[in-house]
Amino acid sequence: MDELLTPRTARLDDPDVIEMIDEVQQEYVRRYGGPDSTPLRVEEFLPPVGVLFVVRDAEGSVGMGGWRAHDGGPEADGLRPGDAEIKRMYVRPQARGRGVARAVLAAVERSATEAGRRRLVLETGLRQPEAIGLYTSSGYRPLVPKFGLYRHEEQSVCMVKDLDTGSAP
Repeated sequence: MDELLTPRTARLDDPDVIEMIDEVQQEYVRRYGGPDSTPLRVEEFLPPVGVLFVVRDAEGSVGMGGWRAHDGGPEADGLRPGDAEIKRMYVRPQARGRGVARAVLAAVERSATEAGRRRLVLETGLRQPEAIGLYTSSGYRPLVPKFGLYRHEEQSVCMVKDLDTGSAP
């Protein structure tokens, strides 16, 4: 991966991030008939409770993804204290196939591990087979019961990966 494609931290309210969130929301509309209405707040993606990464190339931002602490709450079926949730993984079409998603996912995993998070969890959907393929090939497995706003939806797929926190098994 060239130096330009190295994930760097960003804020959820960064104009480039907002633009990519709008694009991924349109992708959800195309695939599912509506946007993701999961509420996100800027402070959820600031250390120590979360981080957001953006990848830029010579043309500008091409991908993003982050994590936020997810230690419980009303939609927390299947979650445990110490979990972190992956959110807003997205790669612009012109940058796909260049390793951007894997670079962002690696940065997310490294950052969550360094923050002491024990597992990464995520929610995606059956109409995103490329996302499911990325996560499966990166060691994620199904999470049952499902969690999150869409936990009762048939199209919802929840996945989990244990992080190597350096502690004994």
